[in-house]
Amino acid sequence: MQAYTGWLVIGAEAGGLMIGDMLVQLVFFLILLALLGKFAWGPLMDMLKERESYISNEIDTAEKSREEAVRMQREASEELKKTRQEAHTIIEDAKKTAGQQERAIIESAREEAERLKQSARQEIEQEKEKAVQALKDQVASLSVLVASKVIEKELSEQDQQQLINDYIKEVGEER
Repeated sequence: MQAYTGWLVIGAEAGGLMIGDMLVQLVFFLILLALLGKFAWGPLMDMLKERESYISNEIDTAEKSREEAVRMQREASEELKKTRQEAHTIIEDAKKTAGQQERAIIESAREEAERLKQSARQEIEQEKEKAVQALKDQVASLSVLVASKVIEKELSEQDQQQLINDYIKEVGEER
């Protein structure tokens, strides 16, 4: 039997390897590989595919979010630009309106000043006329008084009255 079992052992001098044991271990290894393939490798691959799908969806969602953010940023930038233009337009309109109001106020003030000057001139003229009239009245009174004192001695009262009346008529005609 030893001849028969000799071929089953390889390298018997160094401790040898038994081919039968190797074949049994190979069969167990193949069965183990089949079981791992069915119960571990399949679910592991399914889990990896699921994870890959999840990551792919997350990447797509992130890309869409990034595109949406870029679009919204662009819209916000355009809106800001429009707002700045509107603000600039409003400021320019306000400056124009302020300039027009300034000119209107200055013109109104000039007109009012001119009206006040004209009114003051008229009042001065009226006061001047009143003063001249009062002066004339005083001069007439003084003239009559002086004349009466001078003539009092030489004229009768009736002549004196006639002179006064003539003088008053003459002063009244000059006005």
